[in-house]
Order: sequence, then C-alpha cells, then structure tokens
Amino acid sequence: MSARVHTSIDDSEWSARCELAALYRLLAHFRMTDLIDTHISLRLQDGSGHFLINRYGVLFEHMKASDLVKIDVHGNVVDWAFPDHRVNQAGFVIHSAVHQARADLHCVIHTHTAAGIAVSAQAQGLLPISQHALKFYNRLGYHRYEGIAVRTAERDQLVKDLGSHSAMILCNHGLLAAGASVAHAFQTIFMLERACQAQVQALSGGGELIIPDAETCEFTARQFDQDDELGLIQLGWEAALTLIDAQREAYCS
Repeated sequence: MSARVHTSIDDSEWSARCELAALYRLLAHFRMTDLIDTHISLRLQDGSGHFLINRYGVLFEHMKASDLVKIDVHGNVVDWAFPDHRVNQAGFVIHSAVHQARADLHCVIHTHTAAGIAVSAQAQGLLPISQHALKFYNRLGYHRYEGIAVRTAERDQLVKDLGSHSAMILCNHGLLAAGASVAHAFQTIFMLERACQAQVQALSGGGELIIPDAETCEFTARQFDQDDELGLIQLGWEAALTLIDAQREAYCS
C-alpha cells in the first residue's frame, strides 16, 4: 500500500479510500463516465455514519484516495484532512436516499452511459433478451423522471421505487447499482451496463427478438443469486483490479 498523504487517516479508512478510487478508475476503464458528473459513494465501516465520495471536478480516470471526501448523510463535508475539497452536494441526493433507507447497501454507483440512458428512455424497460439482463429479471426497480435530482423531496419515491432491489433504472436519466461492498456494486453495474448495451444493439438490428419463457428467466436469475456464495463476485473484482495494476501507486495516494 502506498504511504498515506495524511497520517490522521487510519488504516481502515485509507484502505476504503484506495478501494473506492480503484472503482472510479475501473468505471473510467469501461467507459462508464460522464466528464465530472455522476458519483460513487461508499459508507465507512467505522460506525460514524459517514461516506466517501468524489471531489467535484476530478475525472474518474484521475481519481486518487486523497481526492475522496468524507461527508455525512446530508452531503455536508466532515473531512478535516482535506478541508478545501469541494463536493457536488446535489449529486448526493440519490445516494443519500439509498444509504439512509438500505443499511445493507454500503456502495452506490450512479452512471449516465449512452446505453443506460437509451434503455432508460424505452417504455418497455430492460428486456429479458440476454443472459446479462436475466440477472435482473424481477429484480430491478424503475424511477420516473422528476427533473435533475437535486430535491430532497424526491428521496422517498426513489427508495420506494428501488424496493428490495440492488439496481434501478432512472427513467430518461441513467442507471443505479448498489451492493454490500465495492465488489458487489461493481459486478451489478457491470452486468446492468452490458445488458443495456446488448439491448440497444439488438433493437437496432430491427429483427424479431427471442424472449425466453418466464420459468427460464426466473431460473437464470436465481442462478445469478448464487454468485456471492460461490465467491464469483470477489473473484471478478480481483480480476478487474488487474486491469489497472499499473495505476495502483497513483490511485492509492
């Protein structure tokens, strides 16, 4: 692990910062960015109720552990190590809604990819036409567009629409994925993004689509539900990290 730039940060928080910075860079690697917009948040496991989120204005591909800002559930900066870091407080509205309602979801990712936005604008939503999409069969929320998500009043509806799921399509907007860890959230957004990409390309072909029967769809979704028990989520995360091995000293600084 690289040396901490601020010794006031304990080992546990620094490890979380490095892991989250790596996740930001992996989303950049897979082209799931929107310049300085969209966010990934991570709840710290120290009982403080605080979160880490990106410093506003830093590109995902440049994110470092020291670029992450500690905030409270309302988006207020509580980071004394980096007092000059700016946070897009409005951008935390979606994240804060999920974090406050779902103690089981420690990491929340929100993206604005072309494929994600395209599917979010389609009335039928995510179609069960690919193996990636079947992971989300009857396991995906939908939230109606209410304008740029800066109003705290929208939180209640966001939570209601997410329900017990860990992924949601924000209509006319983008994608949301969450998980009990960085690894879980990464796997969820990766699969959801791939499912959206496949749907956009399948629909562009103009031919009749093949849709598996409901029993097969549910069976496949349950197979995906076992990924964590089989250790596949952590395995996938560790494999993904090798893609940015050369950047470790940079992102963990």
